[in-house]
Amino acid sequence: MSGVELAWATPREWGAVASRHPIELLGDHAHCELQAAVACQSLIARYPDRPRLVDMAAEVAQEELVHFQRVVGLLRELGGELTDGGPNPYAEGIRKGSGPTRKHGLLDRLLVAALIERRSCERFELLAAHSEHPDLQRLYQELAPEEIRHQALFFELACHEVGGDEAHARMAQLVAIEAEVIAKLDFQPRMHSGAPN
Repeated sequence: MSGVELAWATPREWGAVASRHPIELLGDHAHCELQAAVACQSLIARYPDRPRLVDMAAEVAQEELVHFQRVVGLLRELGGELTDGGPNPYAEGIRKGSGPTRKHGLLDRLLVAALIERRSCERFELLAAHSEHPDLQRLYQELAPEEIRHQALFFELACHEVGGDEAHARMAQLVAIEAEVIAKLDFQPRMHSGAPN
């Protein structure tokens, strides 16, 4: 597989409920884009001797910062302002859950990045279907395919680093961990929260 198949599908109700909180959602979304850019920069700093990784991570980092600026701009247009994002229970849960089975640090970083991009795409598609504001609809519709492309880039890098068989096997483990983490989260107006009650 060149893509990531999620093991837990977000209920459509999540999109309907989350879209009622555009300011909170955009604020969290902005931090997600910023964190993604920082993660790419961290990969470059840690693995500067891998030209393919450096080039692809730099490309994604630039695109994530453009997304960040776009989201913050829309947040402000709607009357909000960027605030402290606080901890990210979703990302922290995946890191904690994968820790005991981690053998290859770079592989996990690439695969977790791919997995998060895939989950984000799923959420953007739900939000695009439920958001009533045309600018929000457009934002989510346009960013969803970008997330899929980033997911494919990270997965390609993982396969390049360790080979396809090992990357696929580890991804299957991480997909299961991610599903368990997100299914247990409470609902909040955040990109990677759990299902509404």
